Amino acid sequence: MRKAIPFLMTLGLVASLAACAPTESTTAQQSADCVPTAAGSASTGVEASGDFGSKPTVTIDFPTDVAETERSVAIEGDGDVVAVEGAIANVHFTLYSGATGKELSATSYDEAGLAPLPVDAEQFLVGIVKTIQCSTAGARVVGVIPPEESFADDAAREQLGVAADDDIVFVADVVSVDPPADPALPRADGKDQPAEDGFPTVELDEDGRPTITTPSTDPPSELAVAVLKQGDGATVEENSDVTVHYVGMNWTTGEIFDESWARGTPSTFNTGQVVPGFKTALEGQKVGSQIIAVLPPSEGYGEAGNEGAKISGTDTIVFVVDILGIG
Repeated sequence: MRKAIPFLMTLGLVASLAACAPTESTTAQQSADCVPTAAGSASTGVEASGDFGSKPTVTIDFPTDVAETERSVAIEGDGDVVAVEGAIANVHFTLYSGATGKELSATSYDEAGLAPLPVDAEQFLVGIVKTIQCSTAGARVVGVIPPEESFADDAAREQLGVAADDDIVFVADVVSVDPPADPALPRADGKDQPAEDGFPTVELDEDGRPTITTPSTDPPSELAVAVLKQGDGATVEENSDVTVHYVGMNWTTGEIFDESWARGTPSTFNTGQVVPGFKTALEGQKVGSQIIAVLPPSEGYGEAGNEGAKISGTDTIVFVVDILGIG
């Protein structure tokens, strides 16, 4: 299943600052048999100028119309190769519409904005995996990606302003390569904790997927966090890469605006790149825990809200999160 991009991300796409030392299994010498996705007229027609590690100036011969992902190299690298399945490419990137050439989303092109992109089409967008796979650290790569190999659901497309039949253009600077992370838990396995007053109730189905029911009282005016299951794994430190299952619900409307459970795969992101209350709720917790966090607007999307997620500037939102792994 292709991974849709969760609405909770402040950049619209998963991002990270962590960059661990690569293992020998990802070196160029040991990965000479990695076969990259082929270039094509659409990808070679994208010009991405500027220094590596800085936001490029990009010119796209739009509209693009590719049947499968095309990949070109704008700057050659000579570092570790993104070759081992499950390895992580830490990148700066900018995403564009292939239909209009308009910029859709970008990282901040600083250390705190590095995005960890897993080489696993079961966990991340197929076309982006095809673009970064076999790339070397120090390279700038360009991917022109058809709809069939990009976003899995209409909500993610709507949030970014991508029509159902539009290509996307992905330009990434590969800064470093990490080995595959340790396997994540399938669901929170911590010890059940007593319910706390004032919080929504949470019921789990047989797979662990939560159903959230809010009380008839008004939501809290400040960030409120409670532990539903207490895990005993590693602690989520500040600005950690985490793997989680989650449900996000609008307290005001009772509507689910995003959840990883519905997509069938957990989400991996960095706690430094999510809305403030979500960051605070996760950091200091342990792997194996399940938490519930109630975020007033000031801890979520602020006065602007999130139009794509149908969250107004006065809506309180609720997250139930299973913390499955770190790194």
